Order: sequence, then C-alpha cells, then structure tokens
Amino acid sequence: MPKRRLLVTSALPYVNGHIHLGYILETVQTDIWVRFQKLRGNECLYVCADDTHGTATMIRAQQEGRSEAELIADMQAAHVADLKDFDISFDNFGSTNDPENERFCQSMWHSIREAGLVKEKNVEQLFDPVVGTFLADRFVRGTCPKCNSADQPGDNCSKCGSTYGPADLLDPKSTLSGATPEVRSAKHLFIELEQLHEFLETWSQSGKHLQPEIANYLQGHFLGEPLRDWDISRPAPYFGFEIPDYPGNYWYVWFDAPIGYMASTQQWCDRTGGNFDDWWKSSDTEIHHFIGKDITYFHTLFWPGMLKTAGYSLPTKVHIHGFLTVDGEKMSKSKGTFVNARTYLNHLDPSYLRYFYAAKLNDRVDDLDLALDEFIAKVNTDLVGKVVNLASRTAKFVEQIGLSKEYPEDGGLFVHAAQLGDEIAEAYESCDYSRAMRLVLGLADRANPFVEENKPWELRKDPGNAARLQDVCTIALNLFRQIAIYLAPVLPRLAQQTGELLNDPITSWDQAQTPLVGTPVAKFKHMLKRIEEKDVHAMIEESKPAEVASAPGESITESVDRWNDSADALAAEPLAPECTFDDFTKVDLRVARVVEAEAIPEAKKLLKLKLSLGGGEYRQVFAGIKAAYEPEKLVGRLVVMVANLAPRQMSFGLSEGMVIASGPGGPDVFVLSPDDGAVPGQRVH
Repeated sequence: MPKRRLLVTSALPYVNGHIHLGYILETVQTDIWVRFQKLRGNECLYVCADDTHGTATMIRAQQEGRSEAELIADMQAAHVADLKDFDISFDNFGSTNDPENERFCQSMWHSIREAGLVKEKNVEQLFDPVVGTFLADRFVRGTCPKCNSADQPGDNCSKCGSTYGPADLLDPKSTLSGATPEVRSAKHLFIELEQLHEFLETWSQSGKHLQPEIANYLQGHFLGEPLRDWDISRPAPYFGFEIPDYPGNYWYVWFDAPIGYMASTQQWCDRTGGNFDDWWKSSDTEIHHFIGKDITYFHTLFWPGMLKTAGYSLPTKVHIHGFLTVDGEKMSKSKGTFVNARTYLNHLDPSYLRYFYAAKLNDRVDDLDLALDEFIAKVNTDLVGKVVNLASRTAKFVEQIGLSKEYPEDGGLFVHAAQLGDEIAEAYESCDYSRAMRLVLGLADRANPFVEENKPWELRKDPGNAARLQDVCTIALNLFRQIAIYLAPVLPRLAQQTGELLNDPITSWDQAQTPLVGTPVAKFKHMLKRIEEKDVHAMIEESKPAEVASAPGESITESVDRWNDSADALAAEPLAPECTFDDFTKVDLRVARVVEAEAIPEAKKLLKLKLSLGGGEYRQVFAGIKAAYEPEKLVGRLVVMVANLAPRQMSFGLSEGMVIASGPGGPDVFVLSPDDGAVPGQRVH
C-alpha cells in the first residue's frame, strides 16, 4: 500500500487563557490520529500555533503592565509545557504573531484583493465608553437576535448556531467593564463571500470533506441563501497585523488565525529543510483539520474560500467534534469542573484521560461527557484490570529466562488478534476511536481467561512445570504486546514501557502480526495504577474558587444529588425485614470469574455457568439471565456469587450457588461485578 503524505492541524488555542480539558479533548483526538498514521508508516506533519491577536491580548497586557510580546512568550511556554505533558506530539508549534504569519497574511490578502473580493462599508460598532475601545465580538454578550437565548457572545449563538455581529445582540453588555456599549460608526473592509458561493457549495456538499451532519448544517443555515459579507478589518486600537493598504486598520483575528497553520508549516520547513509547496500546493498531500463545532463556520466557508482564491490546496477533511461536558453539565468554574490541563496533571496521569476520551470519541459531532464516576471506573477496569494486569501477572516469572524460543500453541488467540488489526486500523482511520477501543478491549477479555485458566503462579511452584510456565507467560506477554501496539496511538507511554519490558520498541503497526520469541524480559516496573477518588476530588477542589471549596472529606458525589433517581424500583420491591449482623455473615459472598458459559436449549431462562474461585476451586451455577446476556460475552467476567448456598439438583444438573444480580427479570437483569482490583476467591463483606 503506497505511503501517504498528511498535513494535520488542531485549532489554535487562544493565548489569553491556559489550556483546559476541553481543548485537551481536541488535541488528544488529533494526536491519536497522527500517532496512528505514523505507526502505519505514513509521512505525517502535525502543526499548530497560539492564536495571539485581538483586543483581549491588548487589554490583558495593559492590565499587567507589560508588552503583548512578553505576554505571548509566557503563555506560549505554558501552553507548550501543558500539551507536551499530555503527550501531544506537535512537529511545530508557532504563534500567529510570528513574522512568517505576517508574510503569509500579506500574500493571501494580495490574492484576495486581486480577485476583486474586497469592498469597504460603514459599520456601526459597539464601543466601550469606560475602557475607550471598540469591542471585539468576544467582549460583548447579550441576547441572541434569532432565538432569544440569553448570555450569548458577540459573533455566534451557542444555542441555535446563528452568526451575527455584536451590534445585532439584544441588550448587549461589555465584558470588560459591564457598561452598556455605545454604537459608533467606522469604516471596515469586507470580503464578498457570496462571489464564492458556487465553489463553497460544491466543495462542502461533495460528501468527501465534511461529516454529513456538518454538510447538512451548512446547507440549511448558510448556503440556502446568499452568503453574508465577511467583516475582515478592525480599527485601532487593536493588537494584530496592520493592513498594508488600509493604514490604521488591522486584520480581524479570524483572518490571520488559520493562516497560522501555514506559518507553522513554514517554520518546520525552515528548521528541517522541507519544501513548503510540498505541503500546501501539492495534490499528493492530504490536509486534515481537527476543530470543535463552535468554529465550523470559519473553517468550512471562510478558510476554503481564502485557500481557493490564493491558489493553495484545499482541506481534504475537516474533522469536527462536539463540546466537552462534565457530569452532564457545561464546564463550571464555581463547581470546579472547568479544569485546566496543569491542574489535572497535578493530580492524575494523562494516560487516564487520553484513554477515556478515546473510549468516547466517534466519527460524529456528538458532545462528550466526562462523567467523573464513569471515568474512574472505566480506567480502573479497562486499563489496570484488563490490560496491564496481563503483564503484571506474568512478566516476573520469566524475567530470568526470557520468552520461549518458539511461539507456543495458544488456541488461536494470537492469530485472532493479528487478523483484527485491519478492522482496528479502519476504526482509527475514520476517527471512530470508541469502536477501536471496544475491539482492543475485546482482545483483553479473551487473553485474561487464558492466564486465569493456566495459573502461572501455580505452575511456578513445581520445577517440573518450568517449560510450561515459560510458554504460558510467552503467550500472555505476546497478547499484551499486541494490545499495547493497538493502543499505542492512545497510550504512547504504555507502548514505550512495553517496548522496554520486552526489549523490542514499538515502532510499527505491523509488529502485531508477528509474535516475539526468544528475547529477554526486563524486570517488571509499575505501568499504571488505579485512579483514587480522592485524587479526582482534589483536582476538582483545586479548580474551584476558594470561596466555594468543599468541606474537607466531602465526596464529589455527596454535595448534591445530581442524579435524582426514580423511586420506582424501590416501590416495586420494598426493603426486606431487618436482619441481624449474624444473619448476614451466614451468607458467604465471593468474587468469582466466569470461565465457561453456555445456553441450555430446553430452558427458557437459564444459562449454565462454570465459575472459578481461584486455586482450582470451581462451582457450577444455573443463572436465570438468558434473556439479558449472550453466554460468550460473560466469559472472563468477574461476578459475585453466593458460595455457601446448599447445592440444588435440577433437571439440567447440580447448581452449586447463585450469581448476584439486580432487576425485575427477563431482559432487565443486571449481573453485579466488583470494582477493578478484585480477584476470584475474595469474600465480599
């Protein structure tokens, strides 16, 4: 398969604020795709830059008594450090205030002028009489003129998606002073986007460059009528690049921001000897932009129009994601859920969030909810309990002797995982990371029962089992390595640790096709530990303003009942009569693993389960969960069973216990599983 050349970008973070978990969502989504492409052997360049211009930068620099350049340098250093510590692998990270960007802006502007797309108009603009400056869109908030939603920004409505000017807002207020702005007139330059209508409609509706819901959104909200002229200039005072042929006026930030992609590419070329035209003027290069849905308009109408006019390559695909919410709500500073990247890093491993985001991201424009309880449970169960567990339970037994010289018979486990490589790759390619994670974790669900059934910790007790022990560990570690390869775009640290453990760095997707044999195994080192709720709580507390911090020891789930659960289940099955502690202790509840599961054709409700309590202790149980579970999906799962229930002879065989489940019955039955870290045989107290 021929190798591809790919130029990839993330939207530019604004220099006036620190990186937060919402922006981390976008860069993680992009970085996963970039790392996947490089692992596949494709030539992939990932560039980004700080978005620096605008009134906000000017005002903040004035307030802090320093120059804009000093502010930009400090914030860029903070941004780069945060993103690096989240394992975001930029090839170049620049600034829209860099001289390369000014040169590209001037060149682009010349082409747009030559095409006859620019006209001048008087604009009634909002002016803050207290601060003494015209107000950029972001410094005005008011009521949307289209849907009447309150507290909307000055350029587009977050509720209905409409675009407008700040003067169009109802009851506008300056966010700089709180004053009611005055309307003043000034001359502005506009780009007549309607002249590009036919091109933009053809490009956006081709089915190749945008997700279907985005193409439909553009057609329904913008392309179905004449396109509005784009206000491209701002009068002084304004921080930005002055327009050469329009003194005293500056390019609007959304003109020079996407051009920053090109300037960042040029910086990389200057540093490495690359050719800029190979990336921006070559039909052999694919250009992929990753952005949030709030800036769809700029990247899917303005930007393609600018590129087309100036003779540059057009985006191959604009990948658009939804917003991040936390516990089902918009991120909130008062609730501590507006979390900065550095605050997260002060308490938690970035691998946790990279994996959780990947497990949630798909190829649609869906919002992603960071439900904190789910975050803790999913990371602990999937990464610690299923993935790392494979290595931690086996590597120590072969660190002195290494892997077997030939790959042992494993019942088809390795071949199955190798054959799944193309399907997992297809999911990554289409940005359906959620599907990719499900496929990879399915491999872990097949590998763990193999370890459980072969019990290397028991084999090691008998020197006569040394060869078998080495074979079992060779199989388990190769299955772990395959999983680490498939997770490498998401978890680069785990991939590096795996390479160090098995003395074979992970550098290619194709490594999952061939088992590793005869190599030494290093001493196992800690890879990932469980998330503790106290650490998540500490992160939330650090993110809150001091006056609303919770009392010491208060749980993140205690301060308010955000679930408001229905009383229906309790009413349908009321609480049983009180029992004594002695009564309760008579029931021996144990963690068990389902090692075999099969349907009983002649029974409508029952599945036959073989449960392992560890150490060769097994129980046969008939469970009335047939309508709710497919047998094969239960294999490998940990459950809770009543282990001392008197055996009961049934027509299908002897039932030696009971699996604990909730629900009214039929398809609404829910088998209970212990939290990650539990092992077969442990008693439930």
